Amino acid sequence: MSTLNPYLSFRDDARQAMEFYQLVFGGELTLNTFGDSPMSDTYPDEKDKVLHGQLVTPSGFTLMGADTPAGMERTTGDAYSVSLSGEEDAELRGYWEKLSDGATVTAPLNVAPWGDAFGMLTDRFGVRWLVNIAGSTG
Repeated sequence: MSTLNPYLSFRDDARQAMEFYQLVFGGELTLNTFGDSPMSDTYPDEKDKVLHGQLVTPSGFTLMGADTPAGMERTTGDAYSVSLSGEEDAELRGYWEKLSDGATVTAPLNVAPWGDAFGMLTDRFGVRWLVNIAGSTG
C-alpha cells in the first residue's frame, strides 16, 4: 500500500505549528532537530529548528513538516492546500473549529452547491485548509 502525505515547510516555527496540529488532530508527534542530525555541522545556527516532524493521528492521517534553513528559499504560498474530507461530521467539525483558532476563514463551513458542508481557511501558520463533510446538512 502506498500513501500520500502532506509535507509542510515553515520558517522558524515548525515546532509550534506541528504541536498545534497535534492539539487539533491528536496523535503521536515526533520531532527531530538539525542539532540531532549529521546536518548540525552544515547548519550550526539551526540546531534547535525542526529538520523533520511527523504527526501520526488516530484517524490515520500523517502530516509532516520542517523548518526551512536560513539561506534556502521558502515562499509562504497559495500553491497548495491540505484537504480534510469524509463523512464523520462531528470529527471534521471539531478539526475545523480548532484550525479556526487564529485563522483567516476564506469560506465559512456551510452547505456547498454539491450538497456537502465545505469551508476554507488559512491557519495562523499560513497553511490553507479545505474541509468537506460529505452529505452534511450544514
